[in-house]
Amino acid sequence: MKKVFSLIVIALIALALTACGGAKEDTAEKDGDKKLVVGATAVPHAEVLEAAKPLLKEKGIELEVQVFQDYILPNVTLKDKDLDANYFQTPGYLELQMKENKDFDFVSVGEVHKEPIGIYSKKYKSLKDLPNGAKIIMSDSFSDHGRILPIFEREGLIKLKEGVGANARVEDIIENPKNLDFSTLIEAKLLATSFESGEGDAVAINTNYALEGGIDIGKTGIAFEGSDVVPANLIVVRSEDKEREEIKALVEVLTSEEIQDFIKEKYQGAVLAGE
Repeated sequence: MKKVFSLIVIALIALALTACGGAKEDTAEKDGDKKLVVGATAVPHAEVLEAAKPLLKEKGIELEVQVFQDYILPNVTLKDKDLDANYFQTPGYLELQMKENKDFDFVSVGEVHKEPIGIYSKKYKSLKDLPNGAKIIMSDSFSDHGRILPIFEREGLIKLKEGVGANARVEDIIENPKNLDFSTLIEAKLLATSFESGEGDAVAINTNYALEGGIDIGKTGIAFEGSDVVPANLIVVRSEDKEREEIKALVEVLTSEEIQDFIKEKYQGAVLAGE
């Protein structure tokens, strides 16, 4: 009889533990509905997201920020559903990535800020001071070339094929009187290090990596994209998630006056607030 009673007690305890476990899982699932995991590069994106955390908390949403050091993994991780969104890329880069990766089914749900690409030099004060055969180091991301090369064209150093616009590539240069050398391409995240090491006569650096690398933008930046042509940095999600309420709340907060004022005050023009 005692043995039977013990078995009953054990069974009841097991049932209770199972019920508790189920309750925890349900709670975790419920909590998960109010949590967003967003991937971003460190500066300025992750900093902007950190500033947005309290505002999202007021809306009952916990924001977790995952910081990436490159431009590749944030999209791969989003595709694998380990992120709910990412915030780091421009329309041109997103378009190129989706062309190259057919399993990326992404969409932009909002524009937050703009980052002018700059040309930096330790040796020269302006693009027009560059000597014949000057070595220009650029990102190996071709989507950036359509932003960098027009800076040189605007200053009269090169001429591009008519109509190439944001799709410009080095092979589209039809006039290059100083024979500027654009052949050195490296990973965007290494550009600041290359610059600080004194490589090249000038280096084209994405603003986020210039900020992260501690580069004195005002002192060593010799030319920048015009504010009228700088593409926006996007909040990107899987297409299936674009109508999620948490995603809409994220966009609302990042485009709010409070966050836009934070961007203006924090970056003093190096990063441009959205319009």
